[in-house]
Amino acid sequence: MPKRDSRPNILLVMTDQQRGDCLSLAGHPVLLTPMMDSIGGQGVHFRSAYSTCPSCIAARRSLMTGQTAPTHGMVGYMDGQEWNEPPTLPGVLRSAGYHTALVGRDMHLYPARKRYGFDEMVISSDYQRYLSDNQTGDRLAGFDHGISGNGWTARPWHLDEKLHHTTWAVTESLRFLERRDPTAPFFLVTSFVAPHPPLVPPAFYMDRYLRQDLPPPVIGDWAVPPPRRGLPVESDLVHLEGEALRSARAGYYGLINHIDDQLYRLLGGRRALTGGDLHNTVVIFTSDHGEMLGDHHLFRKCYPYEGSAHIPFLIRGPGVAPGRVCDVPVCLEDVMPTVLELAGCPIPSTVEGRSLAPILRGTTDRLDREVLHGEHATCYSAAQANHFLTDGRTKYIWFSHDGREQFFDLVADPGETRNLAVRPEHRETVSLWRRRLIERLAKRPEGFTDGERLIPGRPHKAVLPHAGGPTD
Repeated sequence: MPKRDSRPNILLVMTDQQRGDCLSLAGHPVLLTPMMDSIGGQGVHFRSAYSTCPSCIAARRSLMTGQTAPTHGMVGYMDGQEWNEPPTLPGVLRSAGYHTALVGRDMHLYPARKRYGFDEMVISSDYQRYLSDNQTGDRLAGFDHGISGNGWTARPWHLDEKLHHTTWAVTESLRFLERRDPTAPFFLVTSFVAPHPPLVPPAFYMDRYLRQDLPPPVIGDWAVPPPRRGLPVESDLVHLEGEALRSARAGYYGLINHIDDQLYRLLGGRRALTGGDLHNTVVIFTSDHGEMLGDHHLFRKCYPYEGSAHIPFLIRGPGVAPGRVCDVPVCLEDVMPTVLELAGCPIPSTVEGRSLAPILRGTTDRLDREVLHGEHATCYSAAQANHFLTDGRTKYIWFSHDGREQFFDLVADPGETRNLAVRPEHRETVSLWRRRLIERLAKRPEGFTDGERLIPGRPHKAVLPHAGGPTD
């Protein structure tokens, strides 16, 4: 038998666009997620976890480097930006002797085949070849369903279930576990496209949720409905009713339930992690950002609201105290320092996130950070660009285009339906949070503040100048 390295394996399971409330562990009224729940139940469920720049590229850069969006420079969404990256999580682990692999959805970095520290990558372009080899010879066969990759339309998956990206990602993850170096610990990222649209779960899962009484969207007293007709399918503004609303929600929940069942193949099935690997593997489950799903007449991501910015965050593994719930605010930047500490690796000075290892071990329930700062630059429209601050109990939002403010009590009003910023009795509290944001934005090149006040109307672009963005 080969001599094994005793350091823990790391399995990072990452969904795309999964809301933090979309776990039965989190009290969802209809969604079935027993495998996801088992990760949190056997470990720690971080209930106040956030994506501090809630769209794919920026969020994944933060996860890969432990850096905030203003530091790595992507504060919004812009494709095709090659990155002169600092030390990355897979890169540090590979240098320390880990066998590193990315399977499934790529990390939305450019170019897609740049490894960024991974020894192996089996990603979406490989999936397209898999479809071509196993279906019609048409590399676009996976999109023949006619459902938008960014919209609210939904229908059942049109091909064999084994050809679904979710099933394929788990199959390829199992193949990596079979062929990996048995003398080295592994770092495996199993990355799913779902529940990001297209909303095309296998028929069983679509039907399961169409049969149920689905929760309605939450609509704030501040939300303004868009026109009822004529909006593009991929608009972030929606007025979904009837069958359109039911099918969108059933498709989204069905995709999550499908992932959960496939996770049994990875974590509990006959070919799954077993024996020493199972007991010596840290399992982390999270997502890059959430999905508005019709809340407040909004769809997609990039918004500061809970549907978009709040994410699932579950960790179990050797030495992790089981069955704990933690309400300290955490974020994707915390993944890298946490993993490195658990793996016994030094944390690079470039990392800004906090290691959650002391919380996982049960020695504390606090961090030396009480407030998270999040933002997203102009994406769907200038009016959508925002900054937010949250301590997990309250949230302050400032829209950088027009200066609108919102303030929510997340304990009393988790759906963010009542904007307290317009109420006189909360004026002093809102002023305190505004001052906190002024302090965080004091050195930003956009000129969001003069040190005394917030200045709306400044350009809020996706890439900061130090990361190659425009300077005018």
